[in-house]
Order: sequence, then structure tokens, then C-alpha cells
Amino acid sequence: MTNKPNLGRFGSFGSGVTPQQAKEIEALGYGAVWVGGSPAAELSWVEPILEATTTLQVATGIVNIWTAPAKAVAESFHRIDKAYPGRFLLGIGVGHPEVQAEYRKPYDVLVEYLDQLDEHGVPADRRVVAALGPRVLKLSAQRSAGAHPYLTTPEHTAKARELIGPSAFLAPEHKVVLTTDPDQARAVGRKALGIYLNLANYLNNWKRLGFTDEDVAKPGSDRLVDSVVAYGTTEAIAARLNEHLDAGAD
Repeated sequence: MTNKPNLGRFGSFGSGVTPQQAKEIEALGYGAVWVGGSPAAELSWVEPILEATTTLQVATGIVNIWTAPAKAVAESFHRIDKAYPGRFLLGIGVGHPEVQAEYRKPYDVLVEYLDQLDEHGVPADRRVVAALGPRVLKLSAQRSAGAHPYLTTPEHTAKARELIGPSAFLAPEHKVVLTTDPDQARAVGRKALGIYLNLANYLNNWKRLGFTDEDVAKPGSDRLVDSVVAYGTTEAIAARLNEHLDAGAD
């Protein structure tokens, strides 16, 4: 492992981030903005964000390997990195079998994609892999800067750190609802979780963490929602997010 990316302790996560929002995110002290969804390979929205800011880094969470060809993504990476050296982190992932018509062995396709990124000169330390299960977590440490797990818990972060070792980058995502009302927080959380309760890789990951079939059945148990969605006072939310750092997250 070469240089571990330094994106600050916390990043802001969203999709469709505007340059003005990015300026505000930077002004609040965040090291990075992680832009979600499955953006097209051109990544033409990245430069306007970097141009509007001075230190903020942009990370993709994530480019879908089925819909964004590796060669085109590599060309975009080099274009961005040449203009804004060291401020763009490429996050890639396999997406979901339920929404992908040509789904074949995801692990094999991911390895092929990483091979192509190597071939086209995308440095391993400027890319991360969306990873939940043990096999892909280990791959993320071997072939990239590390892992970007989504919809996980501090317990998962601790297990991931054990698997990928001390020198790999680990950037878990955790949802936040700014309210002290549990009913309101769970309602907002369930709306956000809805699609993921149909997706086998998330269901399997939660079950590995000890959640039951009843927990992960729609609309999700209070126990599940409370584990993956932080709410309460700002101090309580910060304490919950810090549990990931204590468990080994970067």
C-alpha cells in the first residue's frame, strides 16, 4: 500500500451536489464530498465542484462498473487529476444483481475492471472499492486504496478493519437525521432504506452482522433503522459517528 488518501475525518454525502453547495460544505470544514448515484463515465460534473473550492476533495460513491466503461472512466480520472492534482478519488462498485440485466459473477467483473484501470494508469491509491462482504473487502485492500462500505454499522467497520489490515483506507457511510424525535427519524430513515431492503447484498450483510429475517423484512425493524441511521441531539449523532472512527474507520 502506498499513500493512504487523506479526506479528513468526516465527509458530506449527497448526489447532484452543486458548486455552491460544495463551497458551503468546504466552509463547514469537511475534507471531502462523496457524490452518490451511478454517474456516467464522463464525470463532467466534477471539475465545476473543484473549481469552486480550494481544498475540498471529491469522491464518487460510486461509479457503477456495469454502466461506466473502465477506459472512459480512466480518461475522466486523468483529465480531472491533471487539472486538480490529488483532489479526486474514484470510488467504484458492482451495483446490484436485482437491477442489472447482464449480471454475471460480480467479483470477476470487478477484478477485470480493476485490471483495466491499471492498464489505463489510474493509480491504486486514488481509487476505492464499494465493499461489504469479506472477499471484496480483501480485494479492495489488495487492488485499491481501500474500501467504501455503505449502510453499515460500527461493528461492520471493526470487522472490515480486521480484514483489510491497518494500512488500507476505510470510509464507511452512515446516515443521519437531524431530529430528536425517534418516530420522525425512523420514518425518514425507512424512506431512505426502502430500496435497500430489496437488495440481497445489503440483506446478507445485515444478517452477517446478526440482524434477523424479521429485522430486514420491509419496512425494517426499529433495531435495524436505529443501527444504520443516527439521530438525536447533535452530540448524540457525533458520538454515533465517532464509533466508526473508534472501530478503525479513517
